[in-house]
Amino acid sequence: MHAGLRITAFAAALAATFGTAYGVGQGVGPVTEDETPARHDAHTGDSESGHSGHESPPAGGLQVSENGYTLDLRTTRLAAGRTADLRFAIRGDDGRAVTAFRREHDKELHLIVASRDLNTYRHLHPTRAADGTWSIPVSLPRAGGYRVFADFTPEKKGAENLTLGADLAVSGTYAPQNLPAPDTTATTEGYEVKLDGALRPGAARELKLTVSRNGRPVTDLQPYLGAYGHLVALRSGDLAYLHVHPGGEPGDGSTEPGPDISFAATAPSSGTYRLFLDFKHEGKVHTAAFTVRAGAAATGEGASEEAPHESSGEHGH
Repeated sequence: MHAGLRITAFAAALAATFGTAYGVGQGVGPVTEDETPARHDAHTGDSESGHSGHESPPAGGLQVSENGYTLDLRTTRLAAGRTADLRFAIRGDDGRAVTAFRREHDKELHLIVASRDLNTYRHLHPTRAADGTWSIPVSLPRAGGYRVFADFTPEKKGAENLTLGADLAVSGTYAPQNLPAPDTTATTEGYEVKLDGALRPGAARELKLTVSRNGRPVTDLQPYLGAYGHLVALRSGDLAYLHVHPGGEPGDGSTEPGPDISFAATAPSSGTYRLFLDFKHEGKVHTAAFTVRAGAAATGEGASEEAPHESSGEHGH
């Protein structure tokens, strides 16, 4: 990862495909071990019709292969509520597993797992074996479709940071959940986080998140992945991936350890996004989640309304 924004290219047909995956919007039904996740690995074309006309940020996240590298997801199915190893490898254009990665933000690779309805989110750091196989125990609470994102930079000279994605099926009884309604305040484990700012298509805007607990600002945040905050955004529908970091870093002489954490972000198009903020305090990482709308979607123009949701979703590390 790097401080700049990275987000996937969009395909209009993709959102429609994901809208029907695993019976989204339909009644409760089973998801079986035999059900194979739909593939959405390579996409071309422009973003959705709501695009502002500005140049979009670089692509990444919706493709399983890019620039000669492939995410080889060995575990394609899990059972809801059961802990099992999630295993994968990053393969080069020669088919061999990559074993040399550049450390960025304290890790060689960052793994994001999110449900298609964006109610479950995991930011994980798996272990790499000598043969290039990555693995980590994972337990996902609900059945349905998930997306796995691997964020890494190969050690190879001239290699750029990449985010590759692959589909994961979780078996069990599937109960659709609505995307939580937009809100500027999120609560998590006794903390309150307020969001100030908005996403704008094709234009950088500041997002400021303010952390408090028991009505008091938290001014002693601890470094997490080389920063006081870590932000991931996923676009509703096609799960386009956006990842930014704060402008400053701990120990730079100017960045305070809270309560404010600021990010510069650019939305590639109009749409609804789910933001996940990770921050560390008193030795534990917490996640606050927000639903935001960008562009025409922010005013309701050409965008459907999601029903309110009772909680901000389930998140883990």
